[in-house]
Amino acid sequence: MKTNMNNIVNRTIVAILLLTLISIDGLATDRDTTSNKIIQIIGLDLKPSYLFPTHEFFKGSNNAQKEMNSTLSGHLKYGFKFAPDSYLGNVYPYAIQGVGVGYNTFFNSSELGNPLSVYVFQTSRIANITKELSFDYEWNFGASFGWKKYDEEKNPHNKVVGSNTNAYIHLGLLLNWQLSSNTNLRGGVGLTHYSNGNTSYPNAGVNTIDASIGVIRFFRNNERSTYFPYQSRKHVFNSYINYDLILYGSTRKKGIYPEDSGPMLVPGSFGVIGLNFNPLYNFNKYFRAGVSLDLQYDESANIGKHIANEYIPGNPEDLKFYRPSFREQFSAGLSLRAEIVMPIFSINLGIGKNFLCKGGDTNSFYQTFVLKTYITDNVFLHTGYQLYRFEDPNNLMFGLGYRFNAK
Repeated sequence: MKTNMNNIVNRTIVAILLLTLISIDGLATDRDTTSNKIIQIIGLDLKPSYLFPTHEFFKGSNNAQKEMNSTLSGHLKYGFKFAPDSYLGNVYPYAIQGVGVGYNTFFNSSELGNPLSVYVFQTSRIANITKELSFDYEWNFGASFGWKKYDEEKNPHNKVVGSNTNAYIHLGLLLNWQLSSNTNLRGGVGLTHYSNGNTSYPNAGVNTIDASIGVIRFFRNNERSTYFPYQSRKHVFNSYINYDLILYGSTRKKGIYPEDSGPMLVPGSFGVIGLNFNPLYNFNKYFRAGVSLDLQYDESANIGKHIANEYIPGNPEDLKFYRPSFREQFSAGLSLRAEIVMPIFSINLGIGKNFLCKGGDTNSFYQTFVLKTYITDNVFLHTGYQLYRFEDPNNLMFGLGYRFNAK
């Protein structure tokens, strides 16, 4: 089951990357009388990072018996922006999106490996500082491959990483200096998180704070020298409400904490399925917000209260369970949602509370991070992650969404 879940993660990331490339033509021509108004870019970044010592493994409980507190990664990116005389280039003049690869070293390849990250990214401007200098942001979302995972015999100290493939999430703030009409120098700081979303254990997560220095090269003059406002229509924005309906699913592992016994990992994996109905008020072309009705069924919820063994076995493989009631595994909640809107992608953040629930595993505040990748104006790929109580990883969310009243 672990292999099957890793395959699902891998295929989902590949699907996002392919849909990103497929969306270029659709978005470039959907509202344009011109064809393929694309400005291509190549980017290089170098990122030395501080590794947060969130586990004893990083504090010295490893083969080398040394503290691990630094990492280094190099990144190569291919991206594009819409030309300034196109509709989307006029509406979103600074947005760049594309795909990237990053090679990472934690200076302990024998226990952690040197993972390779493959991801989609998007960057845009937050504010102008001077004519040549701006304050920008960038996010990355993808998967990292090639980790050395925990193994009781071969890699016993690494009780942090439980899978060869992990999700990769990065958010950075940057100063962007325009050196010439086609070249930008960028530097800044960011946060990076690696996790498998409870698809395997252990899943302590790896977190870093990064410094970055990089360069972007445009393969066509940028907006300063080629900007001709798109005149075929006026970009007057009228606020409106759209309605997103999302169906998602995933699998997860489950740890339990029996009385008079240490924590134990339940054998096998459990299914999760959910439904979100999310009305969103569009305040402007960049931001929308609203509420969401969130329904979820988690096959592992509250299973720790239904152990069938008379005595807790020493081997977790011998654990047996009665099936909890549907009420204990189903939850309904309401969450506040805020969404940043850009071409191809939207980032949706939520915080909510289950109002219909039973048992400690579902009676909780929850938080969501979601990437929406648009296939058409109405259909999007939904890739997300849910936390409980701001700290406990809960489950991944892979699904499809449909937008009513899309404009």
